[in-house]
Amino acid sequence: MKNRREFLKDAATGAMLLGTASAAERLAVAGAPASKSKVVVARDASLQDAGGAREEQKVLSLLDKAMTAYTGREKPVEAWKGVIPAHVLAGQTIGLKVNGLGGRGIATHAVLTMAIAERLQQAGVKAGNILVWDRNARDLAACGMTVNTDAGRVRCYGSDVAGYEDQESEWGTARIRLAKILTRECAMVINLPILKDHEIAGVTFAMKNMYGVVDKPFLLHANGCNPGVADLNCVAAVREKVRLTIGDAISSVYDGGPGFHPERLWFPNALVVGEDRVAVDHTAWGMIEKQRAAVGVPTLEAAGRKPNYIATAADGAHRRGTCDPERIRLVEV
Repeated sequence: MKNRREFLKDAATGAMLLGTASAAERLAVAGAPASKSKVVVARDASLQDAGGAREEQKVLSLLDKAMTAYTGREKPVEAWKGVIPAHVLAGQTIGLKVNGLGGRGIATHAVLTMAIAERLQQAGVKAGNILVWDRNARDLAACGMTVNTDAGRVRCYGSDVAGYEDQESEWGTARIRLAKILTRECAMVINLPILKDHEIAGVTFAMKNMYGVVDKPFLLHANGCNPGVADLNCVAAVREKVRLTIGDAISSVYDGGPGFHPERLWFPNALVVGEDRVAVDHTAWGMIEKQRAAVGVPTLEAAGRKPNYIATAADGAHRRGTCDPERIRLVEV
């Protein structure tokens, strides 16, 4: 499948322009106006059919709805052109960081990944400059992807192929070796997490998907992954290169995650788009809590798994974004 693409620029209504400073960094500038972080939740209730299949055109249409709503641009390809910096369009690599840790039943959907790749190509990115990646071949297979290093096609491989840096990167409690795919190959990364409950952290989505870019993520799981998640998202390469989240909430587990539990599966049939990973995660947390309430499951706080790392990532030391509902412009389409 080829690719189409679009995204961004709506400063007057609070959307964030991708540039040298992240949305979170702009929000944190002392004396800056109280801009709102825009998060779009786009839904299509018909996406999940009775047999569990997802039509490619429906997913592509949902992606278009999400991206045009986020950018304020009417045409999908124009939206994607606004999100890709000129130096990337000129021939650098865009990484699509998927998540297959939970297994085939709860992994980033291949149909979404390839819809994004299609739009990117239509916006001018060469197929070989798109790299779908995760930790290893097993996780990529769970996402329905096949390892491919052919530079003439959309590429797909993991850190088991490319390796990790020898030198550690540090920020707070995070002392880790980063994936070379992130540090050396990608000029920018689009974050494609899958929405899940998490038995330790409470919620795993935008920020925690970055655990898949380090050599030893288990070192960051203490205290409910707090401040591990927040600290990792402050490491320079993660902070600067991961520019946009298109969160996969087509299907999700509301309890018992991050593994696949079919009895706790539900279908939000949604995409969650934003540049501010903290705001995106705060929105995702609310979605999971709503579903837990609907089926009579205790809140994450009552279960002892409140995702405290979200507030930590928004604090004065980390400044990764906002979890204040008054500073989040939530758009539901």
